[in-house]
Amino acid sequence: QVHLVEYGGGLVQAGGSLRLSCAASVDIDSFVLMGWFRQVPGNQRDLVAVISAGGSANYGHSTQGRFKISRDNIKNMVYLDIDRLQPEDTSVYYCNARPYGHHEFEYWGQGTQVTVSS
Repeated sequence: QVHLVEYGGGLVQAGGSLRLSCAASVDIDSFVLMGWFRQVPGNQRDLVAVISAGGSANYGHSTQGRFKISRDNIKNMVYLDIDRLQPEDTSVYYCNARPYGHHEFEYWGQGTQVTVSS
């Protein structure tokens, strides 16, 4: 069974930095893509970043520049580093994984709250 667990969220002042971590219960090499999405209650879930099994990264329109996704295939971890946090980054951040042969992200974590104070 696949489990994704996010941690590292919290309350941060604007301008600060944060690292979110996602621990997978299985070998992340079994996923063609892993990623981070974020969602404010009442809004749609937005893409933050995705990273392929080969390490290629892509970012959402609003997250290029200050966000960096990375992965550690030995530890089965995916990370999201966020610099120069802004109040509009306040959201629940979700880790997810897309298996090979699937067109959707099939597995999701429970989310971790990031709150940025101005």
